[in-house]
Amino acid sequence: MAQTPAFKKKHLPHLIALILGSLALQPVLAAEDAPAADPADKQAEKQAAKLDLVEITGVRATLKRNLAEKRESLNIVDSIRAEDVGKFPDKNVADSLQRVPGISVDRGWGEGKAIFVRGTDKNLNMTQMNGQAVSSSEWWLNEPQTRSFNYDMLPSEIVGSLDVFKSPSADLDEGSIGGLVNVKTRKPLDFKERLTVQGAVEAVYSKLPGKTDPQLSGLLNWQTEDKSFGVMLAVNQQKRTMRRDGLEMFSDGKYNIVDQNGVNTPAYAAWGGGSAIFRQDRERTTANLALQFRPNGNTDLVLNYMNSDMKMNNSNQNYLWQAGGLAVNGNIAVTDPKFITTSDGTKALVGGILGPKTGVSFEPIYRTSYIKSDVLDLDGTYQGSNWRLHGQAGTTSSSGGSSHDYHFWMEGDTRTQINMGPDQYGVKYLDISPLDPKALTLINGNDRIRKMQGKENYVQGDVTFDFDNSLINAVKIGAKFRDNTLQNTRIQGTAGPGSTGWQAFSLADLSTGPSPLLSQQAGSPGALTQYAWFDDGLVASKAIPMYEKAMVYKDVLSENYKIKEKISAAYVKAEYGSGKLRGDFGLRLVKTQQTSEGYALAGSAGYAPISVNNNYTDALPNFNLVYDLSKEVVVRGAISRAMSRQSFDLLNPGMVRDGTVLSKATAGNPLLKPIHSNQAELGAEWYFADASLLSGTVFIKKLDTFTYQSAKSEVINGETLTVTRPYNADNGADIKGFELQWQQSFGNSGFGSVLNYTYTDAKAGTVAGQPRLQVLGNSRDQFNLSGYYEKNGIALRLSYNYRSKSYGNLDMGGQDVNSAYGQWDATANWDITPKISLYASAVNITNELVRTNTTDGLPIGVYENGARYGLGLRAKF
Repeated sequence: MAQTPAFKKKHLPHLIALILGSLALQPVLAAEDAPAADPADKQAEKQAAKLDLVEITGVRATLKRNLAEKRESLNIVDSIRAEDVGKFPDKNVADSLQRVPGISVDRGWGEGKAIFVRGTDKNLNMTQMNGQAVSSSEWWLNEPQTRSFNYDMLPSEIVGSLDVFKSPSADLDEGSIGGLVNVKTRKPLDFKERLTVQGAVEAVYSKLPGKTDPQLSGLLNWQTEDKSFGVMLAVNQQKRTMRRDGLEMFSDGKYNIVDQNGVNTPAYAAWGGGSAIFRQDRERTTANLALQFRPNGNTDLVLNYMNSDMKMNNSNQNYLWQAGGLAVNGNIAVTDPKFITTSDGTKALVGGILGPKTGVSFEPIYRTSYIKSDVLDLDGTYQGSNWRLHGQAGTTSSSGGSSHDYHFWMEGDTRTQINMGPDQYGVKYLDISPLDPKALTLINGNDRIRKMQGKENYVQGDVTFDFDNSLINAVKIGAKFRDNTLQNTRIQGTAGPGSTGWQAFSLADLSTGPSPLLSQQAGSPGALTQYAWFDDGLVASKAIPMYEKAMVYKDVLSENYKIKEKISAAYVKAEYGSGKLRGDFGLRLVKTQQTSEGYALAGSAGYAPISVNNNYTDALPNFNLVYDLSKEVVVRGAISRAMSRQSFDLLNPGMVRDGTVLSKATAGNPLLKPIHSNQAELGAEWYFADASLLSGTVFIKKLDTFTYQSAKSEVINGETLTVTRPYNADNGADIKGFELQWQQSFGNSGFGSVLNYTYTDAKAGTVAGQPRLQVLGNSRDQFNLSGYYEKNGIALRLSYNYRSKSYGNLDMGGQDVNSAYGQWDATANWDITPKISLYASAVNITNELVRTNTTDGLPIGVYENGARYGLGLRAKF
């Protein structure tokens, strides 16, 4: 890889730190334009009338507008406006959402990728764009195809506003139990000026790889003089050089551990573990084109197109030891083995000497990956004298995966001593030096190509009738149809001795020296933090050309599946209001027709196509109530029934036979039932001063089921197999908690603060024969703290985001536990002129680590992503 200039590597972080610490001393006056409100109904018109009295500029003003919209809403909702998003150092929408009460973020790859809302797993929350679905796929081979939205493809710059609905209404799509996120893009006629041109250029320095990358964004908006037609084009390009260092152990199953004296101990054993350096060069280009036509005061048509394309060339080099990977007929030979006892009473191997045959392995992986997503949406509204007609139709599609995923498998002979414990990854290779490239030889290789595709077509229409002098202010009646298809395709290439052009390279043939030191902050005593590794240039010139000649490809039918869903919904929603009382109630009826296609075991014939249908209907009522106790105090309450469909990967009807123990197999379950929740909440909000709020909300959710994995005997083609597949639990989970929020601007000082805290107590039911499962994704404690200063053209903001430990899947007799995580971020902005500003950002300032262990103390992984610093220039004309 090319060397980064010394200025970029050494001085950019210090320059950014200097700007963050000194901008407050530069008094420059500035002002900034912002889009005008675009009311969609009578309630929004009243709200817009209030908002038009205030010129929306700066952080304080947008926080004030957020509160105004929260106060006027009939739902329990939190909002973030475009200006607020721009003042955070966020590079995608998930990072912006982490500031909202009750939301925590998956940061496994250094940026927010998925969200968890009020103690619910990421698969129980939906994300939409302009009120409709956005198809998203994954790039990584091992990433399951879930219903969780992949926020990698949505940069913050395309956002006009973000709304998080925590209590549903009948006209909002079903599918979310924790919360529904609606990302609203900008509209051409929202802008005040006929012509608006915006642009930004930024340099972002990533400390761990020591690289600086460019970030570019631009927006052009034009309107006719009479504001009847407008066009907006926004383009964003982000390049990022990533590096993630990891120490990890790979979960497996039960084996017989046989010591040097022949003593046999049944125990869990990891497949193995390693010291990994992951590197990725990613480039994301996002374009948003919007056309808006308003021929008269009654008609509004918006055509919106969004395309996001991310290319990711990446490599992962992992120096490995094996335990379960060395098993012979279910037996692992270990000298002086050490064990712990897990929660289900079974022992687990944590120490001893393995080998000497194949005591060390090395697996470099070179991938060419991608994610693509697009949305085409037509939204129309016609306002009559006392009625309003609304329609929306569109299509969204996505694809993701890898065009090539080359794995190189090298082995060497040595005795290997392991010593595992909580956050401890001790390993010693007793007969070789990991820095010696001559100790390892290429044994075989493969190319694991995967493609994920999604497509949804939708059409929705509703009519709203307004009533004067009545308790019922408005009634909306509507229907929606969605046709959704998700598909997963796998192709496997294999190569080895005897393949055309095969060369058994030694590591010395493909290496020019040792790896960089890895995970110095995460490294535990005895962990391997440096080894001989592949040189990228030699891989490109020698190894991959050899692979291209040697690889033989075939379909992996057991991993190929297609899930089709036809979803029909009808809804009625009534808005009411009298004096200080207002709200809405309604009913949504939904029919889901699901078809799961895949390949099942077919005896000696291998695999045969299979198709399974699963249909269900849901009635989802809701009731929202708002009472203005005084001019400053608002009381809210809500009750509802919500539902969430099962993850796509779990619905795969296919089955895969275990390659080692032929009597075992794994499979999906296309007959899984959806998850339902009866939920309620009650809260109060005190708007005690300008741009200030003190609020609290208590909530409860009672889920009727959860999904767990279990191994049961099944007769497949006359043969009895032990098949592990997902099942619905007979009981569900109870989630209850509260949210507290304090936001205040301190007079004319320029200082202000935003603080929120969420407590969640989540308990899952029990399953016979399994340890009690903690609710997936739940963190008991979450809080966000942000302090800001904004005056005389200077804006400074320091933010801290924290979530306590959270829980993952059952794992080797216990359950995965993600350690508590807290991150500091900062931004600074200096308005050089009213049109030009200089800004800086710092992300993950203290270089926090991502750690996972099981509840019994088995280490699963510890990862370091490093800090990032940005310096940019923004202009608006």
